Amino acid sequence: MRDCFEQRQGDTAGRIGQLTVPRAGVTVETPALLPVVNPNVQTIPPARLESEFGAEILITNSYIIRKTADLRERALDVGLHEMLGFSGAIMTDSGSFQLAEYGDIDVTTTEILQFQRDIGSDIGTPVDVPTPPDVPREQVEDELELTEQALADAEAFDAGEMLVNAPVQGSTYPDLRERAARHADATTLDVFPVGAVVPLMNAYRYDDMVDAVAAAKRGLGADCPVHLFGAGHPMMFALAVAMGCDLFDSAAYALYARDGRYLTVRGTEHLEELDYFPCSCPVCSSHTPDEVRNASDADTERLLAEHNLHVTFAEIRRIKQAVRAGNLLELVEVRARGHPAMLDGYRALLDHADQLEESDPAAKGSFFHVSHESAKRPEVRRHHRRLARLDLAEYGDVLLTEGGTPSESEYDAVWKVVPPFGPFPGALSDTYPLNAQVPSRLDDAARRAAAEGVAALVAENPEVSFTLAHDDWTAAALETVPESVTLEPLSGVVGDESTLSGDETAELDD
Repeated sequence: MRDCFEQRQGDTAGRIGQLTVPRAGVTVETPALLPVVNPNVQTIPPARLESEFGAEILITNSYIIRKTADLRERALDVGLHEMLGFSGAIMTDSGSFQLAEYGDIDVTTTEILQFQRDIGSDIGTPVDVPTPPDVPREQVEDELELTEQALADAEAFDAGEMLVNAPVQGSTYPDLRERAARHADATTLDVFPVGAVVPLMNAYRYDDMVDAVAAAKRGLGADCPVHLFGAGHPMMFALAVAMGCDLFDSAAYALYARDGRYLTVRGTEHLEELDYFPCSCPVCSSHTPDEVRNASDADTERLLAEHNLHVTFAEIRRIKQAVRAGNLLELVEVRARGHPAMLDGYRALLDHADQLEESDPAAKGSFFHVSHESAKRPEVRRHHRRLARLDLAEYGDVLLTEGGTPSESEYDAVWKVVPPFGPFPGALSDTYPLNAQVPSRLDDAARRAAAEGVAALVAENPEVSFTLAHDDWTAAALETVPESVTLEPLSGVVGDESTLSGDETAELDD
């Protein structure tokens, strides 16, 4: 087990954790945002990032510091913390970004780690190879070997109390991502960035980003803190946290401000097009768009950067509260409706529902069915698996009903049916997730998912005679119901409901 990271609470694959950074003498609560600080241009001084915005950790580029004579001398003389004026944890990048951009850098992993240690970095990074998306598999495999060597060099380096990153590469090949993650997990290194995903995010390929993270998570243990390199826009943080990411670094707050762009959790606006600020942060509540536009260039950039940071940190806090409340996926759903590419990302996330279910808590507050995607959530998959464990052999005839008894026939047991979950004993109606809030105008995906639940129960109990009383299910939903099940429409009939004994209820609730 890694001593530097502890998970305290979780929802889906998201989690609130504690990253202990011994060299800085601080413990960072995750999910955490690392504002990127350009050592040459500080739009907002790091001291203000800490005192006004609550930043506990930031990231800067040790390669740029090493290549810039005056920065290098000052960092070696007074140390990184004093040079930046920041008392929290500082992570440093190694130059891998420059390697990806320019094709070559004049530093090795051992040299850059030594420099990072010398200037007082709290979390250092080796020189890995960020392989871009969609390149030939042979290139990915060759460059993974170089990254593996970098990790070996990092393991051999005496880092002292400095934590060291173990980047996970693999381009857009899920099997290679998973293999790289298993290799990184097997090292003694500390933090695990998922690298080279910035091109995917820049191209709004959030579905491919989700697949890359899912593959990396399959190879990493639960004790591995995961950093999503370059994930700077707040609209995608909830999606990434639900996938299991713990750390995010953002230069977007400054870069977008320099370009006159205004961040929101739904996307990006151009300052020149805004008549009103849709935000109540200190900048937006005390300035109008005209006032910000008419300020000096430097003040306009600073005010936009401050707003962008307020929005970004607020989203991190909102996500943490959602994790604690157990409704992270509802927040992801809201964010997914803000942009078509985000919806693609959410649907890709639900394609990994079985993987998410492994870490999703079995008990929460309430389940909100808010779209047809809700039918694919991990809670639904878990319920269907539990149904397949039940033995109803002692019952000859079982009614599965959405709302009542459709005929005068006698049944040995009556179970409720609630889309998207399907059948369950009525005694569990007030337990999570069967206490779901479901709209009265259901979509067909919910009914098809309920039919899959019926099929799971019937498959394990072939000797039982089942009747399904449904409320106008479509042909597409009814096609999933096994032919052995008698179908009867409810047609508004309401009758008494009985439930199975406590034994079956307890078995389903395990």
